[in-house]
Amino acid sequence: MTKDGAAREGQGLIVKALSGYYYVAEDGCSEQPIQCRARGIFKKRGESPLVGDRVDFSVSGTGEGTVEAIHPRSTELVRPPVANADLAVLVFSVTEPSLSLTLLDKFLVHIEHAGLEAVLCLSKQDLSEEGREEALEAAETVNRIYGRIGYRVIGTSSRQGSGLEELRGTLEGRLALFAGQSGVGKSSLLNALLPGLGLETSEISVRLGRGRHTTRHVELVRVGTGHVADTPGFSQLDFQELGIEDLGYGFREFRALSAGCKFRGCTHTHEPGCAVLAALAAGEAAQSRHDSYVQFLGEMKEKKRRY
Repeated sequence: MTKDGAAREGQGLIVKALSGYYYVAEDGCSEQPIQCRARGIFKKRGESPLVGDRVDFSVSGTGEGTVEAIHPRSTELVRPPVANADLAVLVFSVTEPSLSLTLLDKFLVHIEHAGLEAVLCLSKQDLSEEGREEALEAAETVNRIYGRIGYRVIGTSSRQGSGLEELRGTLEGRLALFAGQSGVGKSSLLNALLPGLGLETSEISVRLGRGRHTTRHVELVRVGTGHVADTPGFSQLDFQELGIEDLGYGFREFRALSAGCKFRGCTHTHEPGCAVLAALAAGEAAQSRHDSYVQFLGEMKEKKRRY
């Protein structure tokens, strides 16, 4: 159903949402996205179009666009507000800022819970000799721990161009999020993938050890046959929406092992017959991953006590 007087109708992808407007890239059309408002019915239903939504739209004789219908979503994220993403590229630098395995694990828990595939992208592998040893050690650690449990790890350098073709190939036909700690080079990577894009980048704040947020809103950028959401940098994620079982699910190797636990609802911290603790003792699971799990479990319990 379209508004009376609609000059034409079409389908497309919302590539940007800003100040109440939705910018729709029409299927099979290379022209600029069409600026649309959403129909009032969405607000009445408590719905809202999101970047990444496939939509039906109409354009009136005066050139005004309207989002008429939202197609069913395969995934829906709240932070960042993106629909239909199927891949998360977690960008972490091997130095400046120093690699935090705990923060990487925190991102992975949320990505696993959201049902997205994750690829780990290690950026800034082009720094001076001064940080070379730290960088090599960090990259080796990530490959050893995360490669073993099935995550794909890609090393990149925006300046030297290394790893960019592999990353570009990974993005083909996907709707991907670029996420990670602030200041790790997400915008630099996108600029390197798409010369002329000109996303704003910022220098690392040495005093704070982290970057300033340079991305102001979510916008999809076309990369080959895929799209990438350059999302605002995160410094903190919380587990408010997750339960204890959800937390265990977010650690994919624990998820696989938990079927062998003696007790249902095992917390993998102290129970006899726990398959996760047995794997840990045998060196078949990474201590750093279990340390992160225990830390997150503590954070969840602390939050529940406060509310």
